[in-house]
Amino acid sequence: MFKILISDKLGQAGLDRLNLAKDAHYDMKPGLSKEELMAILPEYDALIVRSDTKATADVLKAGTKLKVVGRAGMGVDNVDVRAATLRGIIVMNTPGANSIATAEQAIALMLAASRHTAQAHASVKAGEWKRSQFVGTELYRKTLGIVGFGRIGRLVAKRAQAFGMEILAYDPYVSEEVGQELGVTLVDLDDLLAQSDYMTLHTALMPETEKMINAQTIAQMKPGMILINAARGKLIDEAALAEGLKNGQIKTAAIDVYQKEPPENNPLIGLPNVIHTPHLGASTEEAQRDVATQIVDQVLDALRGTDFRNAVNLPFEAGLDFAETRPYMELGAKLGKLHCYLADGPVRRVEIEVRGDTVKELIKPIAAGLLKGILEKSISEQVNYINAPLLAEENGISVAQTKAASSLDFANLITCRVTWDGGERTLAGMLFGGAEPRIVQVDNYKLDARPDGYVLVMQNKDVYGVIGQVGTILSAYEVNIAEWRMGRDKPGGEALSFINLDSEPGKEVLDALNKIPAVTQVKLINL
Repeated sequence: MFKILISDKLGQAGLDRLNLAKDAHYDMKPGLSKEELMAILPEYDALIVRSDTKATADVLKAGTKLKVVGRAGMGVDNVDVRAATLRGIIVMNTPGANSIATAEQAIALMLAASRHTAQAHASVKAGEWKRSQFVGTELYRKTLGIVGFGRIGRLVAKRAQAFGMEILAYDPYVSEEVGQELGVTLVDLDDLLAQSDYMTLHTALMPETEKMINAQTIAQMKPGMILINAARGKLIDEAALAEGLKNGQIKTAAIDVYQKEPPENNPLIGLPNVIHTPHLGASTEEAQRDVATQIVDQVLDALRGTDFRNAVNLPFEAGLDFAETRPYMELGAKLGKLHCYLADGPVRRVEIEVRGDTVKELIKPIAAGLLKGILEKSISEQVNYINAPLLAEENGISVAQTKAASSLDFANLITCRVTWDGGERTLAGMLFGGAEPRIVQVDNYKLDARPDGYVLVMQNKDVYGVIGQVGTILSAYEVNIAEWRMGRDKPGGEALSFINLDSEPGKEVLDALNKIPAVTQVKLINL
């Protein structure tokens, strides 16, 4: 039974979804202090948050059983993603669930700022009738600059185009071709600042975007610009914005988000040319329903291991075909674990080559599986598909990935060569029928071995009588052979055996096998 803690308010539709899950139990406890959260978190397998809970490194460390942190919403700046990744905790969000609500909020703020809606309302409510003081501007034929042209930015552009606005966008990760398809001109930030009558922010909060609206960028703006922010409060230097509003460089600002929420001693509060809303971007009935149901479904699927969609810290993309991807990841993990057992020292370099139409698209998840297998026996930290690449980097393991044409012998082949100080080894594997894992190469030896359970990997001189002697010893100690696969470099040369056993043999069995004159090495491996 999975235990899930919901530490912020979540829509009833999501709770209804959890009530139907027979393998999960949840507690909803909003408003916990950091200390209270850390005290109870060790009980839970998953944590679901909105924007109030801060899943810091300390909090995540306290979650000793934690496998998933689900953010009901898009922004994950309240979650220490790197700390989660190092601990093997999946962090996921719901990027599309509240996009329309946020885009509509930006348009609503733009209209309200253009027509002095809030100020006019307050005036009439006070018994005044001062029409001449509230002459507005039209959106028609104005230039709108959109900073951040992802999902929400594109929805805003489409709606603004309906008003007859010309759209500029700044996003270093979006190509000009994408903009052309949508009727939007991609420009650099300097040009956007200089040409825009309106500017709306829809970029993620990153070190390079924090306080991107500051004294310098405000000075570059077209005088009299109207600024909209329904993204993240920390994108703006609020003191610099207040000064720009006072000196007329910026005509009006419409602000839904703040550096600190709720805002305290905020220089923007009380300025006559600022419209404020209390972080309402995702606050629609539809968005609340959708983020709640989506995050619950995602967290349950992640706990069950059936899908990891919208995980922001996976080292690969988990799409709708994850069920087909997972067997290749597990094969990678088997190969990595086998490498770890057979290596004569700590692995320093991993070279991965995939051959075939199916596996060439899966090289990143396969690499994550290989690194998981290599690391989980050799380091003290808990290792999984999430943190394996980062832990490999931190442990000084270099990784190279290569895609090649299909193999003549196998439709889809995964080959992994590892090196350590003074040695190297190559292993290759494949899936029969897309499901059954097989080891098909160990260095120069070709074989067809099943990587499962207890396995004796034995090297010996290719002479008569070895198989009989091994069988006799295993029989004497009541160890049954499930399967025996062997490859050799040439008749009378060296042979390598992959012997699957039904039970774990004791040390005395290994000692007896090593005394066979033709045997040069025996290792017991648990796969």
